[in-house]
Amino acid sequence: MGCTFSGLNALYDAVNGGGDVWINENRFRIVRQLGEGGFAYVFLVKEVPSDSSSAAGGGGLSKKLKDSCHVSDDGTYAMKKVLIQTSEQLELVKEEIRVSSLFSHPNLLPLLDHAIIAVKPTQEGSWNHEAYLLFPVHLDGTLLDNATAMQAKKEFYSTSDVLQIFWQLCAGLKHMHSLDPPYAHNDVKPGNVLITHRKGQPPLAILMDFGSARPARRQIRSRSEALQLQEWASEHCSAPFRAPELWDCPSDADIDERTDIWSLGCTLYAIMYGVSPFEYVLGESGGSLQLAIVNAQIKWPAGPKPAYPEALHQFVNWMLQPQAANPSPLDFVSPDGSSV
Repeated sequence: MGCTFSGLNALYDAVNGGGDVWINENRFRIVRQLGEGGFAYVFLVKEVPSDSSSAAGGGGLSKKLKDSCHVSDDGTYAMKKVLIQTSEQLELVKEEIRVSSLFSHPNLLPLLDHAIIAVKPTQEGSWNHEAYLLFPVHLDGTLLDNATAMQAKKEFYSTSDVLQIFWQLCAGLKHMHSLDPPYAHNDVKPGNVLITHRKGQPPLAILMDFGSARPARRQIRSRSEALQLQEWASEHCSAPFRAPELWDCPSDADIDERTDIWSLGCTLYAIMYGVSPFEYVLGESGGSLQLAIVNAQIKWPAGPKPAYPEALHQFVNWMLQPQAANPSPLDFVSPDGSSV
């Protein structure tokens, strides 16, 4: 999908005032805000059918989507609004849209529609574009939201649910890593995993936010290239889940999709215990997150009773090797997400 530009400056007032928003030819009513971060805001929206689409028995978006499973039964969706101040930010949003459109997998959040709107700068804001990205809505929140709530009640996922969530993330990443060229997500973490609870079934896990996704394989052949990669990683890869080679990149190195395997190992630990395996150092006097990660200094907290199997701890240890593991756990996942 290409980016859509228009002069619908009224959208700025509509979104900030809680009115209706048009994304291309489809109209959505803002229900409430779901979250925010940086220059981005996420809203729960409900499609407002046009007279013609109502007569036809469905919203206009349903006719546009190729996959009917993404059509909401009640017309509700999640809409991400991004305020864009610079040409660099504009290019980043356009790249996120392009990359998101490459993926089609049940464990990767699909981009349903999008628009980039030109607006007039005001005294209150200096941005000159706004982007609107439309996604399916998952109201049970992220793995991070669930972990926070579970920690407060001293609850833990069962071993079975831990493995089910992990395996679904493996399947989504396998899809990204299997493209030509392979893509790395670069920011796998609990805050980027949507969880949907299903009665009588394991939780559904969906990896989202492809703003940091890039072709995975990079050849580093100089100190300046290594420093550039480290600087990029510091901006795009969350520190507690960042692979060692992105903290201290050698001047002669081949970086590939296995950086995601490290982040996935940290996320597996977080599914079990609610945090990254290295965040404990942030509470220690003189503790260094980078040193803990580079040296793979893992601490195991008290867990559920009965405790998680020791084999699961050993599996996390295997994924969190300072030298990228080969093979990776994704080698045991088929393209449809089943084990092989």
